[in-house]
Amino acid sequence: MKLGAGAKRIPTTVTFLEMKHRPSALPPPQPKGKVAILRASNPPVHFYRYLYNTIGEAYYWVDRRKKSDEEITFIVADPAVELYVLYAEGNPAGMAELDFRDNGIGQLAYFGLMPEFVGRRLGYFFLYHACSNAWAKPISKMLVNTCTLDHPRALPLYQRVGFVPYTREDRYIELP
Repeated sequence: MKLGAGAKRIPTTVTFLEMKHRPSALPPPQPKGKVAILRASNPPVHFYRYLYNTIGEAYYWVDRRKKSDEEITFIVADPAVELYVLYAEGNPAGMAELDFRDNGIGQLAYFGLMPEFVGRRLGYFFLYHACSNAWAKPISKMLVNTCTLDHPRALPLYQRVGFVPYTREDRYIELP
């Protein structure tokens, strides 16, 4: 992809992680207050973009911003892609996108919390349940990646739930 005038490239280190079995830790306790995880079946593009853009803004999530509405619809309407939304007090608080398009592998494509819900002890609860939902499928492993632009607690959180790093790469994020 050619960079346009004024485009920025930001260096980052990407860590690739895998989980070869269900999380072995005990399930986390239910957070206080009204908290629910719901699967969004065939979510409207505007709702998906709201989640993706709001959660990912501080962490330079740009890949899906570069896609057209039709491309987003093609992804999220695929029966092998599942979008889970964390709600707290009736408000969207996070998203977990699980991608099973690669046979036998569950990919945690996107995971994060809305900025106002970071630090409220919801991340581990949500991640644990997203992984449990993935392992309900006939998969042999789960994959996720994180980078140095993500929240500083992202990598330790993935490791806490059972992901193990297997490689790292230095890359550049190209901002649109």
